[in-house]
Amino acid sequence: MEVKPGYKLTEVGVIPEDWEVSSIGELQPYITSGSRGWAKYYSNHGNTFIRITNLTRSSIYLDLDDIKLVQLPSNNGEAVRTEIKNNDILISITADIGIIGYVTDKLTKPAYINQHISLLRFAMEKINSRYIGYYVASEIPQHGFQALTDSGAKAGINLATVQQIRLALPPTVDEQTAIATALSDVDSLISSLDALISKKKQIKQGAMQELLSGKRRLPGFSGEWEVKRLGDVAVLHKENVIPNATPDKTFTHFSLPSYDQGKEPVVELGLSIGSNKFRVISGAVLISKLNPRIPRIWVPLVIPEDSVASTEFLVLTPKECITRNYLYVLLTSPRLQEQMELAATGTTGSHQRIGPEHVLKLVLHVPNAISEQQAIATILSDMDAEISALEARRNKTRLLKQGMMQELLTGRIRLPIEHSTVSDRTKPTVGMFQ
Repeated sequence: MEVKPGYKLTEVGVIPEDWEVSSIGELQPYITSGSRGWAKYYSNHGNTFIRITNLTRSSIYLDLDDIKLVQLPSNNGEAVRTEIKNNDILISITADIGIIGYVTDKLTKPAYINQHISLLRFAMEKINSRYIGYYVASEIPQHGFQALTDSGAKAGINLATVQQIRLALPPTVDEQTAIATALSDVDSLISSLDALISKKKQIKQGAMQELLSGKRRLPGFSGEWEVKRLGDVAVLHKENVIPNATPDKTFTHFSLPSYDQGKEPVVELGLSIGSNKFRVISGAVLISKLNPRIPRIWVPLVIPEDSVASTEFLVLTPKECITRNYLYVLLTSPRLQEQMELAATGTTGSHQRIGPEHVLKLVLHVPNAISEQQAIATILSDMDAEISALEARRNKTRLLKQGMMQELLTGRIRLPIEHSTVSDRTKPTVGMFQ
C-alpha cells in the first residue's frame, strides 16, 4: 500500500508520522467495571445508576432520559470503586459490545455503573478523555467490537481485552483537545436540532388535538361539525391482485418494508411478488393493520397504474364529504391512533392487528365545510414540512460528523493548534487492573 509523505502505515491504519499507536493499557488508566446485584437497591429516590440502556450509538454522551435510581447503604464499599466522575469513559462489555459513554458535568449527584459496563479514567494532563471516547466510537475499534459481538449470544469482553484496544494518538493534548472539541461542537448542533424537533412535534400534537376536535376554530370559520365513523367518510377497497400470474408485468408495490425505508414503493416484476395483493387506486390512503402502536398511514403523492399493496394495508378512498389531506391528518392524530391501539387484537405487542371492521368504526370529528378541512390540513401539513426539513438537516449533520470523525481521528485533516508542543510522554508499562 502506497502511503503519502508525512504518513505511516500502522495496525490502526494510515496516520501522521508524528502520531503514535498505543493500547489503552499502556496509558495506565484507572479501569474497573460495575457491580452485580444492585437491583435490590432500586428506589424512587437516591443516586443515578447507569446501565447499557443509557449508552447510545448515535452519540458518545449519556442518554439520561430513562435512568434508574439506587438508595445505597452508607457502608457499601462498592460505591467508591464504581462511582463515575466527569471525563470518565464508559464502554459496554456484554451483549452489544462497544457502546461508548462520555461523562460530562450533566450528572449533578453521585452515579454508579452496573456489571455490564467498564469504566476508564485517564490523567487529563496527559490524555484528553473526550478524544479517547470519540476514537473508540470510530470505525476501526467498532469493527473489532462488532466481531466480538457476532461471536455468540452471550458475547462479552473483560477488562484485559479493553486494555488491549489500540488507539491512534496525536502527539499533544492540545491537538487531541482540538479534535474532540470540533466533534463535540457538531454533537451539540445535533442535540439542539433533536431538541427543536421534539419541541416542534409537541407543538404539532397540541395543534392536532385542538384543531381536529373543533375545540379551536380557525379565523373565518363557524360552520357545524359532525361526529362520524371512518366508514361514513371513506370507502374500503379489497380488489385482489395476483402479480405472479403475470410474471413479466411491472407493478408498483407498496409494502410495509418500503414504507419503513422511506415511503418509497418498489417497482418490480410480478414474478418477484410471491403473494396476493390489493389493488391501489388513484386517490387512495393506505392504513397498516399490523401493530397499530407503530402507525403507518401512507398517502402516496403518485399512484401509477398497476399499483398494488401488501394485504397488511387497508386501501381507502375518501368520499365527497371529506378531503384526502384532511382524512390523512385525522388518521395520524393521537385521538385516532389511541382508538386503533385499543381495537387491536393479538397475543403479543409485535403481532397485533386491527381488523377492517374496527377501522371503519373509528370515530372522527369532521367540519362540514370542505374549505375548513383544507385550511386545517394545510396548517398541519406545513408543520409536518417544517419538522421534515429539520430532520433532514439533522440527518445531514450526522453524516457530516461521520465524515469528520474519519478525517480527524486518522489525521487526514490536521487542525491548527496554538501553543502545541510535542509531548515528552514515554511509553509506560501496562497498568494493573483496579
